[in-house]
Amino acid sequence: MKMIKISMLALALSLMSFSAIAPVKSLVSETPKVEALTAASIVWKTETIDVGQIPQGTPKAIVYEFKNTGKTAVVITNVQGSCGCTATDYTKEPILPGKSAKVTATYNAANKGAFTKTVTVTTSAETTPKILTLKGTVI
Repeated sequence: MKMIKISMLALALSLMSFSAIAPVKSLVSETPKVEALTAASIVWKTETIDVGQIPQGTPKAIVYEFKNTGKTAVVITNVQGSCGCTATDYTKEPILPGKSAKVTATYNAANKGAFTKTVTVTTSAETTPKILTLKGTVI
């Protein structure tokens, strides 16, 4: 009986030596260079625009500008207003390094009073969407 237990233990240990664990790769040689992480980069002229007082019933276009300060082209992939009262438009072509582009938000000034709206811009240069703000007072 003791001999069977020893044989089973030896068999189990020999089978464990053939486990299917994948080798661990070194992260040191695979770490991307900082240059690769900053290949595409944009700088916004301003992220918040206060339009002041605007007349009721007159849509107001607000233009946000940015410059591609990176080394590769940037593409605007999505622009979304925070409500149906804000229409958006943007540069559709890739923005080459050193070039500028625009995002336009047109606010429908239908209701009197103070307002604050946002426009969310997604680009190939940033993993997190950029939130642009427009505010003012409809008189």
